[in-house]
Amino acid sequence: MNDIPTVDSDGAARRLSALIRKRTVSSREPEAVDWAEFEAFRAILPELYPETHRALERTVVGGHAMLYRWKGRAPGEPLVLMAHYDVVPASDEGWERPAFSGDVHDGAVWGRGSIDTKCTLVCAFEAVEALLKAGFTPERDVYLSFGHDEETGGRGAPAIVAHLEGLGVKPGLVLDEGGAVVRGVFPGVEKPLAMVGVAEKGVTDIELSVRSQGGHSSTPPRRGAAWRLARAITRLEARPFPASFPAATRLMFSRIAPHAPAGLRLVLGNLWLFEPLLLMVFGRAGGELGAMCRTTMAVTMLQGSDAANVLPAVAKAVVNVRVAIGQSVESVVERMKAVIDDPLVELRVLLPGEPSPVSELSGPRFDALSATIAELYPDAVVAPYVVMGGTDARHYARVSSTVYRFSPFELSKAERASMHAVNERLPVASLAKGVEFYLRLIRRVG
Repeated sequence: MNDIPTVDSDGAARRLSALIRKRTVSSREPEAVDWAEFEAFRAILPELYPETHRALERTVVGGHAMLYRWKGRAPGEPLVLMAHYDVVPASDEGWERPAFSGDVHDGAVWGRGSIDTKCTLVCAFEAVEALLKAGFTPERDVYLSFGHDEETGGRGAPAIVAHLEGLGVKPGLVLDEGGAVVRGVFPGVEKPLAMVGVAEKGVTDIELSVRSQGGHSSTPPRRGAAWRLARAITRLEARPFPASFPAATRLMFSRIAPHAPAGLRLVLGNLWLFEPLLLMVFGRAGGELGAMCRTTMAVTMLQGSDAANVLPAVAKAVVNVRVAIGQSVESVVERMKAVIDDPLVELRVLLPGEPSPVSELSGPRFDALSATIAELYPDAVVAPYVVMGGTDARHYARVSSTVYRFSPFELSKAERASMHAVNERLPVASLAKGVEFYLRLIRRVG
């Protein structure tokens, strides 16, 4: 593709900086959200990207989510590029540069949202703006889908999908945040890995509660509410969900195997023989490796009495469950009840979230995405994987079988760790490469 427009990396950095300064912090409590910041974010976009806003049709859906349509020359299944412009809260404490400064410092754009995910929104806009200036019109429609509340469970993206369904639009390739180009994930694998999310685990919150008469702590009963709740938690910890590898993870291993050291290559390349051993190792390791092979449970909230000398009338715990591919919220609840084995412990699903369907692991759209990655990162090994967290992409799975999760940046371990933490930043060079990725993908697919 010799006619790819030149990327204005400094301009892209300035525009990302301006958007980071809009404090689009989402919250599960609508009254806690400063909606004026969201409106200001949307208001500045035509100034930053005038050609895009002259040529594309923008629809605001669900109050604050945005859908842009770039009309193509012919009918066909459109390309959908996704991002979300809400961010998680941040104070300046611990940051080297203020959290919402958007400072361009030491070769990087700093601030909340610089990676998650105002950067991909900017990359999409930069690519469309440059292609419009070059006189390019896509073969088929291109949609830009930008949610406003992904960080809090997301009603914006479902509203966009419902809107497209109402118009009879059936998307082709859909691309959202997810994996990236990473190093050092697998021991001894020196090549960079371009991890493409093809599905995501379900995210479900389940409340455990035990009721009692309460009373004064000077006369405690045997096996009170707190004890019973603690026993339920320890039983869950002692019996984790069974481990298994979904097809996408097996394919990931097969892609990585040729580039692994001899011992690991032997194991990954012969799962028919070594899978039980690998499952045992991953399961015992816990952390990210353990999460790759099973439904996980994490107790994140505990509640008892409000005073040191008062027995709790109700003891509660919230368990955050990441439901593995092939399981369901219903099957998870039933197993948890069986493991706890105590009728006095009540289980209530607070926030259900099923795992997404697995997108196609081969075919023209996956191949087009892989080819674009290979052009920008020729040394990288493209491998599918299951995303551990939740993204807005899961909502598109009901209208497309080719929904992928990949952010076109090579991110260091420190950069990945900065998301939802302090010192979130994206190198300007990485941002420029992301713009080129979208330029090439639109030319190839759009």
